[in-house]
Amino acid sequence: MACKAEQIKTEYDLNTLQAITIVSPSKEIAKKCKDKWDNVAKPLDGLGDFEDIICRIGAIKGSDDFNLSKKALLIMCADNGIVKEGVTQSDSAVTLSVAKNMLKGKSSAAVMAKKNDIDVFVTDVGIDSDEVLDGIIYKKIRRSSRDFLIEPAMSEEETLKAINIGINLVRECREKDYDILLTGEMGIGNTTTSTAVAAAILSKTEVLGKDERTDRDFLETTNSDLLVDSITGRGAGLDDEKLEKKKKIIKEAIKKYSLKNADAFKVLMTVGGYDIAALAGVCIGGAIYDMPIVLDGVITMCAGLTAEEIVPGVKNYLIASHMGKEKASKIIAERLSLKPVINADMALGEGTGAVMMLSLIEDALEVYKNAAVFSDISVDNYVRSSK
Repeated sequence: MACKAEQIKTEYDLNTLQAITIVSPSKEIAKKCKDKWDNVAKPLDGLGDFEDIICRIGAIKGSDDFNLSKKALLIMCADNGIVKEGVTQSDSAVTLSVAKNMLKGKSSAAVMAKKNDIDVFVTDVGIDSDEVLDGIIYKKIRRSSRDFLIEPAMSEEETLKAINIGINLVRECREKDYDILLTGEMGIGNTTTSTAVAAAILSKTEVLGKDERTDRDFLETTNSDLLVDSITGRGAGLDDEKLEKKKKIIKEAIKKYSLKNADAFKVLMTVGGYDIAALAGVCIGGAIYDMPIVLDGVITMCAGLTAEEIVPGVKNYLIASHMGKEKASKIIAERLSLKPVINADMALGEGTGAVMMLSLIEDALEVYKNAAVFSDISVDNYVRSSK
């Protein structure tokens, strides 16, 4: 297991959660994977980032000969109280409608997952409805988070419950021999919650110090207000007026709760949501149970960022899929030292980017496992030049 065996639990309180020590994936296995790539009859690093991704997955799984035949998409669904402030184009009823569509196999992510032989597990952690849907994993904590402009979005107990739900879903998938997990979400208002969480965490001086920033768009960003202005996006299509309102509300909340220098758990609890918290748990669970976790867009990337801040070392078990339309995606990827491969200006969510990414990973894995090696074609290997 990736974390020390005595630390593995089915229920974490805040102290035991923050005390988890994550063991890094095997560098030795990663090197074996790279050596196998170099023996494939192709130019060195010919498949670029995909070679590194296969090496990372091998290191996580502890083998240079692995399969990805059993895979699952974990979609967390929850509503967000901040919707009451008019920061979205649609109301919370859409969350329930899309969840139903997912369960019917008709949502965008569900259709793509079926094509790629990916099992889809839809979890209700906070949909604003008492209706129990056929086929859903019912883990509802509360009917919607609270309006964080008025009060914290979640209590400490609720936040921990959501995180534990995510961790234990990974444990259950591991016990059922899944090889890799993808992340998705559905929750009207969650670009507001994710942006608030990201802005609060990333506005820390030690995170965005001048020496660490690489993107000119963020060179002068040394306080949370400027960061909010830089990374807040239009979500599902806000007009200019609602976009400015969204920025204003996020700024007010960060100031109201003194989140600029708060720890990530407090940030998550205060301005996050049940979906993000559960997804953070999935990311932590990946590191605990040696499970590669493929992130989708900005909401799941925000969950990965939060998980890494709460339990350092989690990022080594995460794989970024795409650089989405939301502006926070780039800076979160940089903070996590992840490189999204797909750059298609996507903003759909649900796990669609993660599903697309897995299809590409499987193509690369097929080459890694089955393409001719140099000895098969009586050609000398390419040799890496010494630096």
